[in-house]
Amino acid sequence: MFRQCLVSVSILLFVCISAEAAPRTVRILHINDFHGFANPVVASSTAPPIGGAAFLATKVAELKADGNALFLSAGDLVQGDSWVNLSQGRASIELMNLMGLDATCLGNHEFDFGMAALKQRISEARFPMLAANLYSMPEVSASRLFERNGLKISVIGIVTDETPQSSHPRNTVGLKFASPVETARKQIAAASPDTDLIVLLTHLGHEVDRKLAESLCTGTEALALSVVVVGGHSHTRVEKPVQIGNCYVLQAWEYGKVLGVADISIEDRKIVKIDGRLLEIKPSEVKPLPEVQSLVDRYNKEVTAILGRQVGSSDVDLVQQGVRQQETNFGDLIADIVRKETGAQAALINGGSIRTGIPKGPITARQVYASIPFNNYLVAVRMTGAQLLETLEHGVSGIENGEGRFPQVSGIRFAFDPTRPVGKRILSVSVDGKPLDTSKEYTVATLDFIAAGGDGYTAFGKAIRSSGDFSEVAGAMKSSRLVYNDPGRYLRDVVLETLGRVSNISPVVDGRISRPK
Repeated sequence: MFRQCLVSVSILLFVCISAEAAPRTVRILHINDFHGFANPVVASSTAPPIGGAAFLATKVAELKADGNALFLSAGDLVQGDSWVNLSQGRASIELMNLMGLDATCLGNHEFDFGMAALKQRISEARFPMLAANLYSMPEVSASRLFERNGLKISVIGIVTDETPQSSHPRNTVGLKFASPVETARKQIAAASPDTDLIVLLTHLGHEVDRKLAESLCTGTEALALSVVVVGGHSHTRVEKPVQIGNCYVLQAWEYGKVLGVADISIEDRKIVKIDGRLLEIKPSEVKPLPEVQSLVDRYNKEVTAILGRQVGSSDVDLVQQGVRQQETNFGDLIADIVRKETGAQAALINGGSIRTGIPKGPITARQVYASIPFNNYLVAVRMTGAQLLETLEHGVSGIENGEGRFPQVSGIRFAFDPTRPVGKRILSVSVDGKPLDTSKEYTVATLDFIAAGGDGYTAFGKAIRSSGDFSEVAGAMKSSRLVYNDPGRYLRDVVLETLGRVSNISPVVDGRISRPK
């Protein structure tokens, strides 16, 4: 009898120990670069709608039902579609509160409405906004510890340290952004010793995320703990988790068109299995969550009252896709409008300023506001051919990563080779049909964002300052080389006025940007 008891106890202990040691699973649900696109997105006249917050919410609710999931955003919840812009981001915060978002990292566009608006949005959120590498802003936390299915998960936020250039420079005055790699190492080292999983919630871009993972998870200094990098910023569609050492890198495209899902099994603080995928949100196949649809409808009503009017029409789709890597007809159209409005010889805008396309047919003010959402106004500068060449070289320097700096131009034709080293990619340039003369001066129109150094552009600032009398008074630039400056009208207003005059458009790509085949 005594021996039977011992055997029974031994079996019981074995079962308990085995159960304790068995892998446990947590589910990570993730979106990034939502930009307030709460309504389904229609990319072209032939494409079916995709996305939509009420349909996304249904999927999130289904996949969170067992209580073992975290719902995360990798930045840029605001600034984009008019649905969110007219409230300076408040609509997206209300939406994410309703959907039960657990945490977001800050994105560069969270700063676009200014510091006061950002602080107000943080106070309204029922979830933490994280950025461990941001200093001088106590309202923002570095990390948050969650527990799911008995696992302790440390979520650490990291925002791009290029935020002072990728938002308007005026929006981040007085803030300091530290190195993402150094920050990640410090935060991971400071994590609780019983943490089972580290999630780096980043707004850095997919290529930077991969380099971050290589630094943390490979080589002699590789971390013993498994790390998942949930990223944003580059709008990259990562279908399956990318494994780098003992790190996994995820990203879920843009605008809530897909929901990232990663089921992660953990044993002894290490990932033993990860099943990651992107669920495409198809309104035709999913029922909307009623309470979320009600919120979307309420803000839609407000936007339609202000921006529902028709302002023109187009015989062709105005294409945004590819605007960060190549010439598009929408980029040509807007650059042409900028050049004509300013009277400049040439014009250059950043592709990242165009956020979505417009299907052929009637065009509403709302569509224009969604496509060109930023409060950028037009300037024109006298600059040398050498400075213009420097500008174009910078514009094509980040094409591999889909950087928003890629130039859309008017009055300029240029060829470039993306396989050549950065700074030596431009093969030829002409202005007004004549080869570029590096010693000659040209009048070049752009946006105040670029002139102020946004997206890393510096040549316009050099040209303005070269007169020796550059100053900023009440936010207006003054220089003898600044030949056009109209802070009273934003780019989208100029586009609206042009569409009102022309009524019907049909822009085509005409080969002003080319590369070797």
